[in-house]
Amino acid sequence: MYVLDQSIKSDPHRQWSLPDRIFFGYGACHILAGVFLEQPPLPDFYAERVIAAEGFLGNHVYVTNGVITFDYHGYSTRDRLLQHHERVWSSQCDGWLCSIEKVDFRLLSTADLNKRRMRGPDQYLHDAIPRARRFIEQKDHASAAAKALAIDARRSA
Repeated sequence: MYVLDQSIKSDPHRQWSLPDRIFFGYGACHILAGVFLEQPPLPDFYAERVIAAEGFLGNHVYVTNGVITFDYHGYSTRDRLLQHHERVWSSQCDGWLCSIEKVDFRLLSTADLNKRRMRGPDQYLHDAIPRARRFIEQKDHASAAAKALAIDARRSA
């Protein structure tokens, strides 16, 4: 897992120049999730968020149908994504804990996001929504979701 230097997040030019996968994985995951849900390429998806315990880094927003997830990695099973996230952050921070919550606010509303200490789509160097749309449009969603299920099934067998 890539660990982003926090000084990059505070520098709008450096953050915007990151590759898409890193940009959406480390600071703009909520924008990617919000854009996904505007016109979901697969049915029955909703957003969840990982909320790191007080004093820890490791918050994350992704979309899921309860089984499959989509985030900056692409598709995986929900269990795999959460296990990976916990494994990585626990290796970085002793005692790392989190909670998982269904998102009950508008992911593309600057006001709603700012209340939760997240940036709105218009608070990046440029509007992050078109960038998220392009990232999402590059995927073959049905095939990628099916592949994630198949990989998980093979590993469980």
